[in-house]
Amino acid sequence: MELKICHMYPDVLNLYGDGGNIRCLTQRLAWRGIESSVTRLPIGEMALLAGFDLVFIGGGQDFEQQVLLEDLHRGKDKEIRAAVEDGLPFLTICGGYQMLGAYYETHDGQRCDFIGVLDLYTVGSPTRMIGNYKFQCGPESGGSLVVGFENHSGKTWLGSGVQPLGRVLAGFGNNGEDGTEGARYKNVFGTYSHGPLLPKNPALCDYILSTALRRKYGAVELTPLDDAAELAAHDEMCERVQ
Repeated sequence: MELKICHMYPDVLNLYGDGGNIRCLTQRLAWRGIESSVTRLPIGEMALLAGFDLVFIGGGQDFEQQVLLEDLHRGKDKEIRAAVEDGLPFLTICGGYQMLGAYYETHDGQRCDFIGVLDLYTVGSPTRMIGNYKFQCGPESGGSLVVGFENHSGKTWLGSGVQPLGRVLAGFGNNGEDGTEGARYKNVFGTYSHGPLLPKNPALCDYILSTALRRKYGAVELTPLDDAAELAAHDEMCERVQ
């Protein structure tokens, strides 16, 4: 078995060690004897996403998102939309998550139109939502307890057909008001969790890997790993974040 992973915009969307999610995905596959390859897709380069099994998009600041708009609308938007509707798994973090929505409107009223793959939008707030936080994934996303780090001023609101990735237990999540965190649509996993997200949340990592493997190969059961170190880090953060 093999998974082909596309790392989209690694040159500009990589805040707070988000690229560590790629390392976590490939290492957990390698420990199980499953091969993987990673293709970096920076600004100015195109690829057919149908040739991949999993796409990762990290986080960035408002400036990086605006820089990416022109590149997205040269054809990547159509590729992403078709891939999402075909069920290709995506993991998107913060700015990468926001870009799949309809638009981002800054606090002073400037609007950046994104690609509208997911029915959601983001509005800037004068107050940053920052700090360690935790949330409980919904059953359709594995149901695990997730710890992470958020730092965003945008408030994201979900629309029709989009479920939250989870419910906030401590922290802000999507907007600090409705208790939702992230988004789940088809096989898209969107979240505000930096850190990186996956090394200290092995259950969520394996759920995403299983989603990609099942789509490609059918019924697949991942071999359990010794996650003592990962779970120790996870549990320590759970105790800190109340």
